[in-house]
Amino acid sequence: MQNDNEIQPSDVVEETVTPEVEESSSDMPEPVDPVAQRSDANRKQRQMVRERNWYAIHTYAGYENAVVRNLKQRIESLGMDGKIFDVLVPTERKIKVKGGKRIEEEEKIYPGYVLVDMIVDDDSWYVVRNTPRVTGFVGSGVFPVPLNRKEIDQLFSRMSTDKVQHNIDLDEGDLVIINDGAFKDLEGKVDAVDTERGKIRVLVSMFGRETPVEIDFLQVRKI
Repeated sequence: MQNDNEIQPSDVVEETVTPEVEESSSDMPEPVDPVAQRSDANRKQRQMVRERNWYAIHTYAGYENAVVRNLKQRIESLGMDGKIFDVLVPTERKIKVKGGKRIEEEEKIYPGYVLVDMIVDDDSWYVVRNTPRVTGFVGSGVFPVPLNRKEIDQLFSRMSTDKVQHNIDLDEGDLVIINDGAFKDLEGKVDAVDTERGKIRVLVSMFGRETPVEIDFLQVRKI
């Protein structure tokens, strides 16, 4: 006899549990494609170099003026004056001493470098880069990097100034002997150098103490 309270197998209902799925957060950052990043950076750099700017090119030392002559000839013969506008060696006037006399000379500000005002593209790059005795552009990787406006302004200010700098081969702390004037034969130490006026301040021992005296840089020699 079957008991009414007995649970039959057909009466059992299996409960199906559905696993919870975590909702994606909207705050999660999108994955970054490093290849796309590099490509975007390269596009920006290519766009920058296709504008008119001043660039520095490296040359064999002592051949800067020859590079300027050769490059100007190539610009004219290849019809590149619409992309390459100027080429120059940055110089400034300095006073040197030769044979005990002051001589004013033009001195290169950056030996081994020439400046070019140009728009960089494949053609203009090739003309400049393949000029004899040019070793390359100053830049990052394969892209020439233009000089910034502040650098150019400072450089042209040095080139156009009426003030002539003295080329004084002395530094603070150098030991010297005075070879002319009221303090002749006194030894001392260089305390300051004024390249604009051609003067130096020397600390000499007088009356048991160091005394600063200002003299012409021609009146001393290094010990």
